[in-house]
Amino acid sequence: MAKVDENILSIKDLAIGYDSKVVAKHINFDLKAGMLCGIVGINGIGKSTLLRTLGGFQPKISGDIILNHKNLKDYTASNLSKELSVVLTEQPASKNLTVQELIALGRQPYTNWLGSLTELDKEQIRSSVAAFLLEDLKHRKCHELSDGQMQRVLVARAMAQDTSIILLDEPTTHLDLYHKVQILKMLQELAHNKHKTILFTTHEIELAIQLCDRILILDGKDQPFGDPCKLIEKQHFDRLFPSEMVKFDAKTGTYKVS
Repeated sequence: MAKVDENILSIKDLAIGYDSKVVAKHINFDLKAGMLCGIVGINGIGKSTLLRTLGGFQPKISGDIILNHKNLKDYTASNLSKELSVVLTEQPASKNLTVQELIALGRQPYTNWLGSLTELDKEQIRSSVAAFLLEDLKHRKCHELSDGQMQRVLVARAMAQDTSIILLDEPTTHLDLYHKVQILKMLQELAHNKHKTILFTTHEIELAIQLCDRILILDGKDQPFGDPCKLIEKQHFDRLFPSEMVKFDAKTGTYKVS
């Protein structure tokens, strides 16, 4: 396990895509424990492809993905599930489970061959339920939940898995502004208080600027990465969208219609 001041995730000259078709390349960044990082960019630029590649769901084209000083390709599926958890946009097929049962699935990498939960497993589940304000919902069936409630359950399941790295694909999709902020604030607290490294894709660029420790901008060219304020200073957000349609206001960190 990496120390707090060491890089827990290192991406070196990564190219991603499908078969020989490159979607994005020259991706380079490092993240330490306790960092919340957003991946932003226009539709089709490769945000979800990058996340799926980092999670081991599809092969990279070239470059290196290093988790805790070990190359991603050298992990077995079992060992990877103890280092990295993933929340994708697809809804789980197991929505007939209760909230508590779905969160308990996050402990599968650690349970014995009978699938029995130890006291440590149960404590991890209780902690996840409490952290994401799900105590009153834990006995409800997942198909009865709102989108915002279900998203909290999925993130709580990832927390229960107790991995050092958590990847989330568009965790605020279909949510209203209040619930978008609620989810991202919870992710920020999980990163900072539990020293998790959390990387998520998002279209909520303005919220990411306010809440993230680091941002990766997939722009099809340089793929700039860094502190949001430094990225603003270097005008990287100004070039993200055609200026005749929207312009970035560096003073407020928001986009304005031209």
